[in-house]
Amino acid sequence: MKLCTFLDPAGAHRVGVVTESGIVDVTSQVPADGAGGPMRRLLASGADLGDLRIDGPALPGPRLLAPVPDPTKIVAAPVNYADHQFEMTQDSHIDALGVFLKAPSSLIGDGATVRLPYDDRRFDQEGELAVVIGRRASHVPTARALDHVAGYTCLLDMTMRGGEDRSVRKSFDTFTPVGPHLVTPDEVGPLEELELHTWVGGTLRQRADIRDLIWGVPALISYVSSVMVLEPGDIVTTGTPAGVGQVHDGEEVVVEITNVGRLGVTVTAEGAVACPTLGKDKGPKPPTELTPVFERTPA
Repeated sequence: MKLCTFLDPAGAHRVGVVTESGIVDVTSQVPADGAGGPMRRLLASGADLGDLRIDGPALPGPRLLAPVPDPTKIVAAPVNYADHQFEMTQDSHIDALGVFLKAPSSLIGDGATVRLPYDDRRFDQEGELAVVIGRRASHVPTARALDHVAGYTCLLDMTMRGGEDRSVRKSFDTFTPVGPHLVTPDEVGPLEELELHTWVGGTLRQRADIRDLIWGVPALISYVSSVMVLEPGDIVTTGTPAGVGQVHDGEEVVVEITNVGRLGVTVTAEGAVACPTLGKDKGPKPPTELTPVFERTPA
């Protein structure tokens, strides 16, 4: 099943199920009580998503938000592919770095616009597979971690390069496009069979096999849940492969993952100003040239 959060004509958040004919509004089946918006309340209710009744009219094209627009947290994995560690010339990867947090206020949905805040800093795209938590998780063993997953989605971890803390460089408003849908595990299938592709301006920049994650999804969820409680609707994103590169005003960025979907946004530098912090020439060094895709594609 594919679910989404969309805006109705009055600007209210609604939950929909994606069908071949369009999106069917199922918000009437969401509990009225509980914290957060309708998607969070639906996930927190513990209801079997497969039991949702899909008997209303199909809406042809409402505006999509991030599948969960208001998670309590977004937890991100730094340097979780060996090829990205190599291209960034990093001494450490996730084994040593752990995870970091992104601001939930940075979320946007499919078709929205990423706004670059500064005109004197470098900004890169990072395509990733993201996990949406469906059941509260605390100190979960790796063997049971996937029991806490509601579904999967595409995510772009937009990043300012420099020496500032990761949570700052990656948390600007609009810097976490997510979507278009939350896809339940039964439709996604085995994670080790998934492929990720990211295009910028129509040029393929990233191509990766999800099986090449240093910490796979179960290990990542287990570790994060040992540090902080994961609540229904929280997003855990798995890290980006090699192929990161600078984005510019007017470009379209697209990430596509097998059986998960295709997320697209545009980039604008309108209103950008000079950066007030001084980390421009510090921090991890991204490649000055794009890492060739053919070097990372299996024979």
